[in-house]
Amino acid sequence: MQKTLEVLLLDDEPIVGRRLKPALDKIGCHVEVFENPKQAVARINEKEFDIVVTDIRMEEMNGIQVLEHVQAKWPRTRVILITGYAKMDLAREAMGKGVFDFIAKPFRPDDLRQIILNAAESLGISVDKPSGITEPVEP
Repeated sequence: MQKTLEVLLLDDEPIVGRRLKPALDKIGCHVEVFENPKQAVARINEKEFDIVVTDIRMEEMNGIQVLEHVQAKWPRTRVILITGYAKMDLAREAMGKGVFDFIAKPFRPDDLRQIILNAAESLGISVDKPSGITEPVEP
């Protein structure tokens, strides 16, 4: 039986949630979208999500702080960081703190969907891959 993948999407730019929620709905995810990190953290305190996708640079709280909070509350949850400020030192810090993956803006919705599918697989959750999403090419 298929499990609905529970995803929390946090980005302080409203357009990101409006564009990504439908893309994730297409692969059967139940997506809750937040623009305010404190509201997202309050929701994370109430509910365990399979995957949390968060921007890194936001007012009040950054994505690394969200990552640390999620890991303390729900160690099983996979966290994916998205940013328009991709820097190697930031990526290393995030990886060192146990982020599942890191994706730089701009990216295609298919890129995020593939990472979500990989995260689901790492949790042992089977998700139907819709047509049009191709497997990444191995080097």
